[in-house]
Amino acid sequence: MAAPGGAVPQFASLYVGDLQPDVTEAMLYEIFNSVGPVASIRVCRDSVSRKSLGYGYVNFHNVSDAERALDTLNYSSIKGRSCRIMWSQRDPSLRKSGTGNIYVKNLDKNIDNKALYDTFSLFGNILSCKVAADPNGNSYGYGFVHYETDEAAKQAIEKVDGMMIGEKTVQVCEFQKRDDKGVDKENFTNIYVKNFPADWDEDKIRSTFSEYGVISSHALRKDNKGRAFAFVAYESTESAKQAVAEMHMKPNGQDEGEEKLGPDGHPENKIYCQRAQTKAERQAELRSKFANMDAGGRFGQNVNLYVKNLDESIDEAGLKELFEPFGKITSAAVPLDSNGKCKGFGFVCFEEQDDATKAVTEMHLKVVKGKPLYVGLAEKREARQAHLRQRYSMPFGKGGKGDKGGKGDKGGKGGNPNMGGLAAASRGQRCFCRFWCGEAEVVWRPLVCSTVDEVQQILTKE
Repeated sequence: MAAPGGAVPQFASLYVGDLQPDVTEAMLYEIFNSVGPVASIRVCRDSVSRKSLGYGYVNFHNVSDAERALDTLNYSSIKGRSCRIMWSQRDPSLRKSGTGNIYVKNLDKNIDNKALYDTFSLFGNILSCKVAADPNGNSYGYGFVHYETDEAAKQAIEKVDGMMIGEKTVQVCEFQKRDDKGVDKENFTNIYVKNFPADWDEDKIRSTFSEYGVISSHALRKDNKGRAFAFVAYESTESAKQAVAEMHMKPNGQDEGEEKLGPDGHPENKIYCQRAQTKAERQAELRSKFANMDAGGRFGQNVNLYVKNLDESIDEAGLKELFEPFGKITSAAVPLDSNGKCKGFGFVCFEEQDDATKAVTEMHLKVVKGKPLYVGLAEKREARQAHLRQRYSMPFGKGGKGDKGGKGDKGGKGGNPNMGGLAAASRGQRCFCRFWCGEAEVVWRPLVCSTVDEVQQILTKE
């Protein structure tokens, strides 16, 4: 593989990607030093967890050794995974410009990085080549090829678009960054489908949606909860619109009894089929939705509750089960981490305000799976930050004498040796008290009181 720009690089640094998480510098040194003397090696890691990010850099003393390593070791197996090697691009402008970059879709699932490279290397020097895949190496059915020149990219598009690779006819086009695509809500060809029957596979997706027009590509995926969803791309806008009109809200064969709404407000027993949105669109839609929530956590007549200190085993179904006895729930959501475990908080939206009030009264501080729950009205970020500023900007009061502690931060004469100074900020019926035991400061704690004197009395008893 030639160097970028057609000239021999003035440095001998290689990028090595698609590495297993447990690949170390020592392993890479053993592999690359067999080609030529290695100057240094670095596996890039997360700054906090120190876990590998899956790529690294190998620096040789001589450019010729780096070229030989690129030719002989590219796509070789390291700990059971094919690595991807290319020249280290220190100037990011070449990558960000998008010049010479093409997008390949409808790839056969058996096509890997090397097969894609071998196919497209006939048309010019390739800077990078990758098939998109999940963490287990299973292909998503599309990939990217970045050529050194725009002319090579255009030639590849002309020759390979519509060609059979493996058992599928691929589509090749110029890569467009998301920011450059724009959003056309009327003229679309790509649709997003979910809530379809569990036994549907890729063949069933294709046969079902091909009734509405010619399909150029389709993909079936699963999220981290194992829920299936699909994308279907048509050749014409009319076909995509007809599919949306016919398939959206179509029964999916689940229980036709009482209609249950999912976390997104869509009925669980109906198919969801709409225009595919970009990530930026979805985020904007969510921001708009939450902008309509008032300070009391209400969306129109619904009341949204925030629940925290949940056990990691709680999911949306479990959260619904906890709160369903108090009234009709329109939606429930539990954010999950990368391992599919609950992040410790969630949201429950009730249809009626009285039901939400009852849930807060009964469930706040109730112990569930060994943890006391916090249940309160969900607030917008701005409202929550304003409350925090108000809470902690209150001036401190002064402690009393005797058993109630001395002035300011120190205990008074005859004071309780276990009870030092006291500062409290009164906010109606709830006070947040800060107190000291000897020389050690104890964190703020909430106490339901009417006055600061009541706070002092409670702390004196403790």
